[in-house]
Amino acid sequence: MESTSAATVGAPRRARSTRAQRREGGSNVGVPYIVRNIPTYDILGEESLQRIERTANRILAEVGIEFRDDPAVLDHWKRAGAKVDGVRVTFEPGMLKEIVRSAPSQFTQHARNPARSVEIGGRNVVFSPAYGSPFVMDLDKGRRYGTIEDFRNLVKLAQSSPWLHHSGGTICEPVDVPVNKRHLDMVYSHIKYSDRAFMGSITAQERAEDSIEMARILFGTDFVDKNCVILGNVNVNSPLVWDGTMTKSLRAYARANQAAVIVPFILGGAMGPVTNAGAIAQSYAETLAGCALTQLERKGAPVIFGNFLSSMSLRSGSPTFGTPEPAIGSMVVGQLARRLGLPLRCAGNFSNSKRPDAQAMQEGVMSMLSAVHCGANFILHSAGFVDGLLAMSYEKFVMDTDFCGALHSYLGGVVVDDNTLAMDAFLQVGPGSHFLGCDHTMRNYQTAFWDSALSDNEPFEKWVEQGETDMAVRANRSWKKALDEYEAPPLDVAIDEALVDYVARRKNSMPDAWY
Repeated sequence: MESTSAATVGAPRRARSTRAQRREGGSNVGVPYIVRNIPTYDILGEESLQRIERTANRILAEVGIEFRDDPAVLDHWKRAGAKVDGVRVTFEPGMLKEIVRSAPSQFTQHARNPARSVEIGGRNVVFSPAYGSPFVMDLDKGRRYGTIEDFRNLVKLAQSSPWLHHSGGTICEPVDVPVNKRHLDMVYSHIKYSDRAFMGSITAQERAEDSIEMARILFGTDFVDKNCVILGNVNVNSPLVWDGTMTKSLRAYARANQAAVIVPFILGGAMGPVTNAGAIAQSYAETLAGCALTQLERKGAPVIFGNFLSSMSLRSGSPTFGTPEPAIGSMVVGQLARRLGLPLRCAGNFSNSKRPDAQAMQEGVMSMLSAVHCGANFILHSAGFVDGLLAMSYEKFVMDTDFCGALHSYLGGVVVDDNTLAMDAFLQVGPGSHFLGCDHTMRNYQTAFWDSALSDNEPFEKWVEQGETDMAVRANRSWKKALDEYEAPPLDVAIDEALVDYVARRKNSMPDAWY
C-alpha cells in the first residue's frame, strides 16, 4: 500500500483552512438565490387534488368570504361578477382561478444592488429571515422586547450571511418606536444596512404607501411602476374573513405594481378544521381570493400564493410549530400552487422552543425541509424563529443561516459529468490505495463538501480543550463577530439624504401613537 506522505495528510487540512478563510473573512457574497436542481415532492394523486379543489370551490360558492371595512373591494367583486350580499361574497366555481391567470408565474424583485436581485417563481428558491416577533433573545440578555437597535442588528446579520438572499421585513418589532412611525425606521434600516431586496409595511394603508414611496426614492418612480422592488406580506383573518386593513394594504401594493404575499394563518382546530385536508381546502379558498383581488386592482401585478398551516395542542389550546402534519400538508399546498401557476411562499423554519436548543433545530428542520420539498419559491421565516414566532433569537438566527448553507448544497442535487464521475481518480489511485492526495481530490477539495461554520467536527479531546462548547455558545460568538466586522454597503448620498428627509417629514406630520 502506498505510504501516507505529509503532503497527503495536509490536503484535507488545507481544504478546511481555505473554507474557514472564506467563512471567516467577512465575505457575504453568495448566489443571489437558489435554482433548485432537485424535483419537488408530490404526495397526492389527481383525484385527491381535484377533491380538495372542489371542496374549496364549494366553500367559496356556498359559504363565501367576508370582506370587511373596504367598500372598494366589494365594488371590485361586483364588477367581476361575484355575488355580494352585504360584506359576504360568494364565487362561482372557476371564477377566481380564471382571474389569477393574468398574474405572472415568475418575476424579479429588484435589489438596490442589481447583483442581489432575486427571481421568485419557477425553480427558484429565496431564503428570507423570520418576520413579526415582538421579542428578541440572546444568551447574554435573555428574552426582552425588541428595539430598533435589535432590528438594525438583525438586518446586518442577514446582510452578513452568504446563505440568505433577502433582507426580510419586520425581523422584530422595534417597540421603542411609536407604532405609527416604526415602519419608516424599519424600511430605512433595510435600505441603509442591506443591499438586498426587502419587504415593506402592511399594518395600515398609509404605512404600505409610505413603504412604496421610500422604494420610489431609492429606485425612481418610473422604475417602480414597471418593476417589483418591494413585497408586502398580507394575512387573511381566518376563517374566511378579509379585513379592510389587509385589503387596503394589498391593493396599495398591487396598484403600485408591487407584490403582495397572500397568507392565511390557519391554526388547525381553531381558525380552521383540525384535519389537514379541510384546512388545506380552506387556505386554498382564502388565498385564491386574495390573489384574485390583486389582479382586479391591477391586472398583471405580481403576487405570491402563500400559506401558513400550523397545529395546536388539543390539551392546552396552545399553538405548536415544527410538527409533522403541517409539514406534510405543505407538500399538498405546493402541488395546488403549481396547478395555478403562481409563485409560492410556504412553510419555513418554525419552532416552539424557548431557546436555541435541540427542540428548536428538530422542529426547524422538519418544517424547513417541507418548504424545500413542497417547491416554495419565497421562504419567509428561514432564520431566527423561536417561541412560536413570539421571539427572534440571535443565536438561532445564525444557526439557521448555517443550516440554509447546507440547503444550498442539498438543493444543488447530484451533478453527473466527467469530473464528478471521477474516472481519472480511479485510474490514478487503483485498488487498495486512497484518494486523499490524488489530482482529482486536489482539484475539487475546496468545493466538494459544504462546511458548517458552527458544527464541531474536531476530536473529543480538542473539543474539551476548547471549552466543551455547544452550538448555541458558538453561535453566540459568531453573531457578535459578524456585527463587529459588519460594514454597511455603500448607498448614494443624495438618495440617503432624500430618505432621511422623507422619514423626518412623515414623522413630524403626526403625533406619536403607541397602540
